[in-house]
Amino acid sequence: MKTDIRTAAAGLPDAWSSSLLGRIGPTAVKVLRMDGRPLEPESHDTAEALLVLDGTLRLLAGGTELDVHAGEMYVAEACVEHAVRPGSRGTLVIVEHLAPHRPPRGNGLAGG
Repeated sequence: MKTDIRTAAAGLPDAWSSSLLGRIGPTAVKVLRMDGRPLEPESHDTAEALLVLDGTLRLLAGGTELDVHAGEMYVAEACVEHAVRPGSRGTLVIVEHLAPHRPPRGNGLAGG
């Protein structure tokens, strides 16, 4: 299945509201738009990969501030608290492992 990820992100009704692009077994691939707003800290039982297609993701992860730029990826390890800092803008792809008994979380970084 071929997907235009930027078009999918542009068509989302709200920033920080993800869309499931596909699943590979128990792994979900999602896309969302970042709009500059910060998000509260969160952590997950499994690692998740955060791939920036365009723009910059500004994170606070494990107590360290970092910027992830277009073409770069950050892997948030399992149980490591991470939060989106103000000024994150662009298109973000999230790859996360899902437990077999639960549906994909609605928005990944945004309280999913």
